[in-house]
Amino acid sequence: MTGIRLTAPDPGWAIDADVVVVGSGVAGLTAALRCAAAGLDTVVVTKARLDDGSTRWAQGGIAAALGEGDTPEQHLDDTLVAGAGLCDEEAVRTLVTEGPDAVRRLITTGAHFDTTDSGDIALTREGGHHRRRIAHAGGDATGAEISRALVEAVREAALHTIENALVLDLLTDAEGRTAGVSLHVMGEGQHDGVGAVRAPSVVLATGGMGQVFSATTNPSVSTGDGVALALRAGAEVSDLEFVQFHPTVLFLGADSEGQQPLVSEAVRGEGAHLVDADGVRFMLGQHELAELAPRDIVAKGITRRMHEKGAEHMYLDARHFGAAMWEQRFPTILAACRVHGIDPVTEPIPVAPAAHYASGGVRTDLRGRTTVPGLYACGEVACTGVHGANRLASNSLLEGLVFAERIAADIAEVRPPRTPPAEASRDADDLTPLLAPEARTAIQRTMTRGAGVLRSAGSLATAAGELEALHREAAADAEADGAKTVVPGVDAWEVTNLLLVSRVLVAAAREREETRGCHWREDRPDRDDAHGRRHLVVRIGPDRAPVVNRTQTAAFPPVRPSD
Repeated sequence: MTGIRLTAPDPGWAIDADVVVVGSGVAGLTAALRCAAAGLDTVVVTKARLDDGSTRWAQGGIAAALGEGDTPEQHLDDTLVAGAGLCDEEAVRTLVTEGPDAVRRLITTGAHFDTTDSGDIALTREGGHHRRRIAHAGGDATGAEISRALVEAVREAALHTIENALVLDLLTDAEGRTAGVSLHVMGEGQHDGVGAVRAPSVVLATGGMGQVFSATTNPSVSTGDGVALALRAGAEVSDLEFVQFHPTVLFLGADSEGQQPLVSEAVRGEGAHLVDADGVRFMLGQHELAELAPRDIVAKGITRRMHEKGAEHMYLDARHFGAAMWEQRFPTILAACRVHGIDPVTEPIPVAPAAHYASGGVRTDLRGRTTVPGLYACGEVACTGVHGANRLASNSLLEGLVFAERIAADIAEVRPPRTPPAEASRDADDLTPLLAPEARTAIQRTMTRGAGVLRSAGSLATAAGELEALHREAAADAEADGAKTVVPGVDAWEVTNLLLVSRVLVAAAREREETRGCHWREDRPDRDDAHGRRHLVVRIGPDRAPVVNRTQTAAFPPVRPSD
C-alpha cells in the first residue's frame, strides 16, 4: 500500500455493506445484480445518475458468436488479430466462450435487441470482424437499451444506490486489505458531503479516462477516477499507452473540445465508404477489409490521408443508404448529424479520429481481482488482457458483462468478513496536492498534442515535461507559506486524477519504443516483436513518480504471489 490519498475532509458519515460497486454501466450494474442475487449486501455508487455512464453512449452493439455458422473460435481469432500480439489468449477464450450465454442472460434481465423477420437476433458487422456477430438495439442505441434494462432491474431489486457521488480513495484495514471507499456526494439525497461505504469487497467499474484528451467520445464523467484511485492504493495498471482513437467521430471544428458525437463503426459495417474531399476511397488496398479493418488501421489511414491532403478531416459517405435506412437503422446518428447542420442522406459526413477507449487499465486476473486484496475491477477501467494493443469493435460491452459475472461469483464464493478501516494517515506527505480546476484544459491540450493519435519521442518528452511541471507546481503551492490553497471539491479532485492518469500514460508510451496496435510512434513506425511483445506494468513509487516495469513474456504475471 502507498498510503497516498487525495486531500479531502474526513468522512462525516458511513454505511456498511458486503460489497460496494463503483460505477453504473454494464459492468457495474451486472456485478451488483449478481452480488445481490447471491445474498450479499450490495451498494452501488455512481458519479452522476444511474444511467449516465459510458454504456448508454455505445451505439454499435455487443459482439458474440450468436449467428448461424459463427463460433467462439472465430471470434477469438478476430480478437487476437486486432490485439496485435498482446492479448491474453486465456482471457479472450473466456470472453468468447462465456459471452453468448452472458448475452442471453442479459436478454432475460430485460434487454431487447433488434430482431429479424423470423425473430432471430439481428446481427451486423464492424471493423475487424469476419462475420456478422454484432447484436444491436434500437438501430444504433444498444448501450441506451442495455442501460435501461439494467437500471430497471436494479430498481426492482431495491438495491441501495448512491448517485451523484465521486469516489475518492480506497479504505484498507490494519492488514492492508480492502475495507471500502471514501466518497463525496453532491447535491440532495440521503447522504451529503464526504462519507464512506465500508465493505470488504470493492468493485471498480468506473469506465474510461477519455477526458484526459481535448476531444473524446467519452462523457464528461470519464476522468480516470478508478485508475487514479487504484494507483494511489498501490495497485498495478497495465497497457495504459493503448488508447483507442475512434476513426469516425463527427468533426465539429479543429478547436472543438469535450465530448464529440460518435459515428458508429456499424455505419461502415452496413456499407458506408471513407473518402477524401475528391471522393477517393483511400482505405482500398491498405487492408483486406478496407473500411472494416481494425480500428487502429482505419484511424491511421484517415490520419495519413489528412496529412497528405493538408486536411482537418475526411468524409464518411453513406448517401447510398437512402432516407429510410438512415431513419430505421441509425436514427441516433442521423439526429446528431442534423443537429450540427449535416444531413447524411444527402451529403458525406465530415469525420476525424478522437479519443474513444482505454484498452488498458487496472490489471486483473480472470476473476477480476487486482493486485490489492479485496479490490476488483471490470469494464473499461480494467485490463483483463482481452483487448491487447487494440480493442476489437464491440468487445467492450461483452467484456464488462462476462467479467462482472465472474467477479460476483468470486466474491460470493470467498465472502470475506467485514473488518473496520484503519485510521487514515494525517501525514501531509501522504496527501496528494490538489490542482486548481483550470489546469484541466492545460492537461487535455498537452495530452492531445503530445500523446494523441501520432506520438514520437519528442512529443512524449514535451508532454512529460509539461505534466511534471504541473505536478511540481501543485506540490510547491501546497508547501509554500501564504500560497493560495486549492479548495477540495469535485473539480479539483477530477483534475488531480486526470494529471495522475496522464503522467502514467505518458510514462508507458515513452517506454514503448515501437508502433503496435493503437500506439503509433512516428519515429518508431515498425512493430518490434522481439522486445515489444511485452506488457508494461506501472505502479506509483514512494516519490509519486510512475515506475514502469516490462514483463518477461507476453503473458501477465499473477496478481497474487501465491497464484
